[in-house]
Amino acid sequence: MTYPYSVLMSVYAGENAVNLRASINSVLTSEFPPAEFILVIDGPVGDDLMEVIHSFPAVKPVPLPSNVGLGAALSEGLKHVSYDIVARMDSDDICMPSRLGKEYARMSEGLDIVSSAILEFEGDVGNVTGRRDLPLTQEQIEEFSRKRNPFNHPSVMFRKSAVIAAGGYTSDFPLFEDYDLWIRMLKNGARAANIEEPLLYMRTDEGMFLRRGGREYGRVMLSFHKHLLETGWTTRRIYLTCAVPHYLVCIMPEFIRKLVYRRLHRKN
Repeated sequence: MTYPYSVLMSVYAGENAVNLRASINSVLTSEFPPAEFILVIDGPVGDDLMEVIHSFPAVKPVPLPSNVGLGAALSEGLKHVSYDIVARMDSDDICMPSRLGKEYARMSEGLDIVSSAILEFEGDVGNVTGRRDLPLTQEQIEEFSRKRNPFNHPSVMFRKSAVIAAGGYTSDFPLFEDYDLWIRMLKNGARAANIEEPLLYMRTDEGMFLRRGGREYGRVMLSFHKHLLETGWTTRRIYLTCAVPHYLVCIMPEFIRKLVYRRLHRKN
């Protein structure tokens, strides 16, 4: 038995085939499996990934001729989604059995977007290294969003109609495509909540800290927060006390950035 919502995932050549199989399987064998699974293949991938994709008849692949990045890939994937309620899933994370049913139940209350706390792990789900908690109510989410991303993108479920009404995913702020979308949705009146219970295992590795640092990452981050300031969503005080210190962390050596990141943004 399946339920009336879609799952939207994107995969690219750099993904590990074993991780992809585990991720897809965690969705399709969950307590609340989707009626539709859209998998965007973001550019050419190897035979090992294609073998995994073709081994799941329930998965509908949407191949792209070249790699376009996450935001553009998800934007294309949304065009192929049949249901208004859509669950996001990353190609290397593990969905807990109850995640999709619990999020769908909250969406049925009239929400436009919901996500949950997540557990981070390295290697396998028995090796949990951290936890990301979030604000729970609409008011708390809007206040938090002026400083940091108010949703865990890998565990998000949203209404396609609300995403489209807010302009959808764009590539204006690479690596911040989801944060940018959530702000536009909230400005547009989207009803939001987060679930306190962790409902997804998010895979982490050493490379994550490298990707979330450096001068270019910091530049884009500052540009995005300057955009929030210029559009009135945040204040100059928040920009100076949150975004600027974040930039300084970005340009620190990786091993220091890792320590700061785990201390400030994780709950073990």
